[in-house]
Amino acid sequence: QVQLVEFGGGLVQAGGSLRLSCAASGSISRIDAMNWYRQAPGKQRELVADITSGGTTNYADSVKGRFTISRDNAKNTAYLQMNSLKPEDTAVYYCNAVLEIETLLGRSVRSYWGQGTQVTVSS
Repeated sequence: QVQLVEFGGGLVQAGGSLRLSCAASGSISRIDAMNWYRQAPGKQRELVADITSGGTTNYADSVKGRFTISRDNAKNTAYLQMNSLKPEDTAVYYCNAVLEIETLLGRSVRSYWGQGTQVTVSS
């Protein structure tokens, strides 16, 4: 079974930094993309950053210049370095991976989610 486990959330003061990690494990043939989403209370879940298997990255306008997404393909792990944090960054952050697995019917493209990790930025 494929599992995504997240680490790194916590409480930090405005202007501080946190680094989130997302490790995928299981019978994985290939990870096509890894993404970070977040959801604040009373708001819809939004895409924060994504990275393709080739290393191409995209960021939400609200985090450009402050957040950096990266991945280690050998470890099936994605990271989100968050600098210059603001109170409005407070949310539950979710890792998402689009990957290929082996099934009895052949390879299948699936989307998996981490359990979420709380990031709280105080003013």
